[in-house]
Amino acid sequence: MNKLNVKKGDTVVVIAGKDKGKKGKVLSAMPKTGRVTVEGVAMVTRHTKPIGARPGGRIRLEGTIDASNVMLVCGKCGKATRVGHKIEDGKKFRVCKKCGANID
Repeated sequence: MNKLNVKKGDTVVVIAGKDKGKKGKVLSAMPKTGRVTVEGVAMVTRHTKPIGARPGGRIRLEGTIDASNVMLVCGKCGKATRVGHKIEDGKKFRVCKKCGANID
């Protein structure tokens, strides 16, 4: 079973690749393939034909990048951090390794 440390809606920073240093929101996470789609990162051009009301042309979309190339940004300290896990009252929480704050 593959697991990712980031979820849809998390803010991440890209740590490797052509978009290194960019921050963005995770639009989708795919645990089976180990890839994530981040807002404004890895832009690709799709050529589409007009269908119904949708216009055709060249459309810029976000591509996927490997989940190992992004790092979660803590909401409290604002730094890129590794993710720890903590269990309290039978619930599992993600924890910032730098400041110890709950991420969920």
